[in-house]
Amino acid sequence: MSSSTLAEAADAKPQYIEMLKIRMRNTQDSMVQRTTEFFGKVWLPAAQRAGVTKSGAFNALIGEDSPFLLLVLQFPTMGAWESMREKMAADKEYLKGRDTYGSGPLGYVRYETSLLRGFSTFPGIETPAPMAGGKSRIFEIRTYESNNSITLAKKMGMFDGGEIAIFRKVGMVPVFFGETVIGQNQPNLTYMLGYDDLAARDRVWSAFVSSPEWQKLRGQPGLSDGEIVSNISNSMVRPAAFSAIK
Repeated sequence: MSSSTLAEAADAKPQYIEMLKIRMRNTQDSMVQRTTEFFGKVWLPAAQRAGVTKSGAFNALIGEDSPFLLLVLQFPTMGAWESMREKMAADKEYLKGRDTYGSGPLGYVRYETSLLRGFSTFPGIETPAPMAGGKSRIFEIRTYESNNSITLAKKMGMFDGGEIAIFRKVGMVPVFFGETVIGQNQPNLTYMLGYDDLAARDRVWSAFVSSPEWQKLRGQPGLSDGEIVSNISNSMVRPAAFSAIK
């Protein structure tokens, strides 16, 4: 990212990012297909009409609660997020598709949602440029829990102050970074990175860990993981066919 683009990001207002996880059953293959088609052809278009500005859709690759469909949705304000479902409830095209979907076999088991607020230097979703040959990346979702709001602020400061730049330098593809404002296990932050494949993930993380810039950043007093991060969890996902993020 160029210096001018970084300056524009710093001036941009943080966006709100919803992570909507729809959990399904392993024993019912049709459940995954039906639900993915409903959210891709009916639910997401209605959500976009109701205020979603950017989005991505992903299926489980490696992670708990598989199989699942994960939707990542961006809103300009919390008010836009709050009003989306109200607008969808008045959308006749959506309601028709919802009723058709609901009249069939069970579609999903549970869903859960969390709402994030973008970082000052990474205010919203960045849609990566397409890969050559029509290939799709794999993506990793990482959540860092902290002991309290003070330590979380320090970890967020590390990302804003150099860690995201190092990610880019070693070949990672950042998609979003956000502090959780509604969700479980707070305080925490969640971010998404893209890779060419699993082997590339291993290579770029090895390059990151050995990076002199990273060693210098994490070596500052009070910034070691043991001091500001209480737990790290992650999952690997791949883009659904209708995802704008690939």
